[in-house]
Amino acid sequence: MKTFGLLGKNIAYSFSRNYFNKKFAAESIDADYKNFDLENIDQFPEILQNTPEIKGFNITIPYKEAILPYLDELDTNAKEIGAVNTIKIKEDGKLIGYNTDFYGFSEALKPYLQSHHTKALVLGTGGASKAVCFALQKLGIEFTPVSRSKSLNNFLYSELTPAIMEEYSLIINCTPLGTFPEIEQFPPIPTQYLTSKHLIFDLIYNPSHTKLMKLALNQNAEVTNGLKMLEFQAEKAWEIWNQKF
Repeated sequence: MKTFGLLGKNIAYSFSRNYFNKKFAAESIDADYKNFDLENIDQFPEILQNTPEIKGFNITIPYKEAILPYLDELDTNAKEIGAVNTIKIKEDGKLIGYNTDFYGFSEALKPYLQSHHTKALVLGTGGASKAVCFALQKLGIEFTPVSRSKSLNNFLYSELTPAIMEEYSLIINCTPLGTFPEIEQFPPIPTQYLTSKHLIFDLIYNPSHTKLMKLALNQNAEVTNGLKMLEFQAEKAWEIWNQKF
């Protein structure tokens, strides 16, 4: 039996295990999907050694960038993004890194886009944020990251004025703030300046309505969570794992 799995930290809540095991059962696929909850990425080689039947991984917070030194190759998109969320293990044992997050995000976002969504604030600067920025670039949407520490190309949360909030009508939360069980947390954007023209895309899917989404709904903004993105990226990962090359 083939094994696939999720690498991350504190991932008992994760979508992937249930999603893939239901898929395997429904489609009579002889495979199973496990969680590999690592305290530290240094434990990764041990997983490979102890699970010889493993054929592929999904990678989640906080290892989408930390996994890179352990891989033999990166596909073009993953190399450009600088983060990996999917690994295929080839028959010769080589580990190839891919990024399906940008595809999942693009496909999930497209149905919500309107002509005025020309500028985006991307909250957070981790691996998920890198994939989102790459996707926005491909979609021709200008973006500026928002972070707690200042760099040349980003805003601080404290710099988000009413004018900036009006100008950037698409806001994507790539931080884990608000994920179960810390459901009262949210990125410190001034939600009082949100309007019905704003679209809030929160990559979190547990809970289905985060604190940020609820605050945005109070301002008549449109909201969506990260579940569709996960489904799209998961199907793309399955496609990659089954490619013959």
